[in-house]
Amino acid sequence: MNPTLPAAGPRRRFQPRPALPEGWRWPQGRGLALSFVLNIEEGAEFALGAGDERNEGVHEVVNEIRGVRDLCMETHFEYGARCGYDRVLQRFAERHWPLTLNVCGRALEHTPWVAVDALRHGHELCGHGWRWESPAHMDEPTEREHLARTVATIERFWGRRPAGWHCKSSPSVRTRSLLQSMGFLYDSDDYGDDLPYLLPRADGTPHVVLPYAFDTNDMRFFDRASFVHGRDFGDYVIAAIDTLLAESAHAPRMLTVGLHTRIIGRPARIGGLDMVLAHVARHADDIWVARREDIARHWLAHAPTPASGGA
Repeated sequence: MNPTLPAAGPRRRFQPRPALPEGWRWPQGRGLALSFVLNIEEGAEFALGAGDERNEGVHEVVNEIRGVRDLCMETHFEYGARCGYDRVLQRFAERHWPLTLNVCGRALEHTPWVAVDALRHGHELCGHGWRWESPAHMDEPTEREHLARTVATIERFWGRRPAGWHCKSSPSVRTRSLLQSMGFLYDSDDYGDDLPYLLPRADGTPHVVLPYAFDTNDMRFFDRASFVHGRDFGDYVIAAIDTLLAESAHAPRMLTVGLHTRIIGRPARIGGLDMVLAHVARHADDIWVARREDIARHWLAHAPTPASGGA
């Protein structure tokens, strides 16, 4: 073990998932809770033009320009705010389906209409960091300051504090305890389950963990040998929905679909999202499309298993 790295943090979980009580379901007897998460990161990416120490190196290509502004990268991110956002949002507005918007604080400063839309359509704003970066290597004062700054920005534009948080990539070993101390209901910094679970806070009250997913996520358009055509995304997500629907006949399941305005919002990719939404509509009696906050509150109120493990 490297003695310079902290060993504390969440305990690893290898034990099988506890059995759920027979007949436990999501609201209205549905078997699958489906969370669509639209990540709002445009303006929060690393950019020398924003006073950051470097430029972001991942957009439609993997290429970092050093020492000068990267106008190619900057405009690729701008596309998400200027074009992709409306293209995605109109599809959910037409169906009156709620979204959770993972919002970076600095991005919201550039796109305040996101909070206006959230209020108008009943979407949720979830904290996603100040900048678009992982806090894994941050010291505690820096991470705490970024958390507080993001919360204050969301509260200023949305009128309330976020109930949830989700880091880019890995959290730090102290992220969850910081979130708990700040009163967050849930976090999504977990990729190891198809259902939520509870963890005890220091005072014994429960904290909800809502697992996220990288596979049912449009970020794979940026991975080599992953999604290329819009239908690649659509077929993959539909396959996940069908598997979990079949399993939900015996026990409830949860699925997260991650979206990005600058990725799925492109004209050649949006059809993949249309495929998914049409498939969900055909199974509306069995799928609960919900904000993450509502999933967390339902699990907390009707938790089939007590809080256990470590924070």
